[in-house]
Amino acid sequence: MSSPLVLELQGGLLKKRFGLASFRPYQEAVCQDVTRGRDVLLVMPTGAGKSLCFQLPGLARGGTTLVVSPLIALMEDQVAKLRGQGIRAERIHSGRDRLASRQVCVQYLQGELDFLFIAPERFSVPGFPEMLARRKPSLIAVDEAHCISHWGHDFRPDYRMLGRRLPLLRPAPVIALTATATPLVQDDIVQQLDMPKAIRHIHGFRRTNIAVETAEVKQAERQEAVTRILADAGRRPAIVYAPTRKEAETLGLALQVEFPAAAYHAGMRTEEREHVQTRFLSGELDVIVATIAFGMGVDKPDIRTVIHTALPGSLEGYYQEIGRAGRDGGSSRAVLLYSYADRRTHEFFHRRSYPDSEVLERIYRVLSQQSRPRDGLCEALGMDPEVFAIALEKLWVHGGARLEPADIVSRGTEEWQQPYRLQCEHKLEQLEQMMRCAQGHECRMLQLVRHFGDQEDSGQPCGLCDVCAPQDCVVRRFRQPTALEQRFVQQVLDTLRAGDGQSTGQLYRKACVGLDRRAFEVILGGLVSAGLLRVSEDAFTKGGRLIRFQRAFLTAAGQHADVRIGARIALTATPAARTRAAGRLKIKHRS
Repeated sequence: MSSPLVLELQGGLLKKRFGLASFRPYQEAVCQDVTRGRDVLLVMPTGAGKSLCFQLPGLARGGTTLVVSPLIALMEDQVAKLRGQGIRAERIHSGRDRLASRQVCVQYLQGELDFLFIAPERFSVPGFPEMLARRKPSLIAVDEAHCISHWGHDFRPDYRMLGRRLPLLRPAPVIALTATATPLVQDDIVQQLDMPKAIRHIHGFRRTNIAVETAEVKQAERQEAVTRILADAGRRPAIVYAPTRKEAETLGLALQVEFPAAAYHAGMRTEEREHVQTRFLSGELDVIVATIAFGMGVDKPDIRTVIHTALPGSLEGYYQEIGRAGRDGGSSRAVLLYSYADRRTHEFFHRRSYPDSEVLERIYRVLSQQSRPRDGLCEALGMDPEVFAIALEKLWVHGGARLEPADIVSRGTEEWQQPYRLQCEHKLEQLEQMMRCAQGHECRMLQLVRHFGDQEDSGQPCGLCDVCAPQDCVVRRFRQPTALEQRFVQQVLDTLRAGDGQSTGQLYRKACVGLDRRAFEVILGGLVSAGLLRVSEDAFTKGGRLIRFQRAFLTAAGQHADVRIGARIALTATPAARTRAAGRLKIKHRS
């Protein structure tokens, strides 16, 4: 039974100010807690209605709600929508001139605003946090809160100072919102914002209308694969994510020959990007080929397909991007085209983004408690400016340096090396997780739901993805096993009957002696798709490190299946398999 507070929220403000008859799933409980003044961490996927969870309580509590957001486009969009509903909203960010920002500050201090959106870097402007504290907000919303954590996929150094500034604005309750935060990131957000008693709402990560499909495709073949997927008008509108600006432009031009398409990336002029985005949102363009610069804050409900033409760097980023499909509830598909070469590309960029600790040590050694100009430090060290900027930022993030306004830097704590090493390892582990998901044999959606620690998920396979419904795949192709492969298939089944739940590594060594590991994984996937096996993740700790692996279990059907007398399985036709002569199997040569 709803409380009087909820009835007032739903029957009053929800209808009068937002024109909504009822809450979406999970919104009601969040609005209760925030309106009552509780700190809240809200993790719900893109499109689930997180914004209402601070907008409605903000109006219910009265006063001004302060919203910290790192995305100018999203900020502008939310302010425009609130104003359209007759709600007094303003914003301050780097895209506005100084006079306009000053006027907004006056409006805030005079109590003329219901919502004030600000960019996180404003907290580093001398006097700005103190100005906000002169008239304390009634609620503080930290949007895209994963940016505060160096474990997150989109860490922003400017967010790191929020924890130091928020005490000035208390006792206002804080709601931290994000679409992508694993349990590790959730813990870090709560710690950084000093919200030890925050109520955590982690909900709604299962998307019941998105079929996730992964396919190993050579880089040279991906353009043709994308064209083939989108040739069906029912799979458009679509977003195609490319790993680089150059590849976005090349693929965008190629697709224009077939249907209305255009590229979008951060290297384009602002007006060009806005023009492309407007054409896509209006329906003039069927396809947008973009880097990850596109999508944040863009609400186009009828996107039918999201395609990745390379392996994403993390499951968090991947989930956020595929979540832009099917917001209208219609059937949609997310297709990931990848190969092992993508991993090497990520590793190259990782080495550039995370310099050797000796580079950071060089900077740390010349710092002192006495502040000095940042530019002069770079010159004194004779370092490449780009390498210096990356290394100094990492040193600051992990406490080895202190950065003050006007680019003044001084020495920080000595204990920066271990946190830096752990973050380097974590970023590589994120890539490992992404690769495991792409190559794995478990339901794709279930893997994603578990990754985010959804509190109320059913734990059931989705029934839609390439693992659950291989017959519906649009890229992956299947073939019948050769006679030699059938022998290995039967040996896998017999080995598990002798001892179920073995690790896939043990199973490979016992049942498939001489078989290439990649060919073994193809056989394993075929058995899972045929409903004869299930594979689940497990882990153990060794030397202080968490080692993840997979276990294979027979299903009821697998207990009695015999491929020699008619049990049918189909194997994925991988790029390697397609290039081999029919009937041949890749066998490892022994010396």
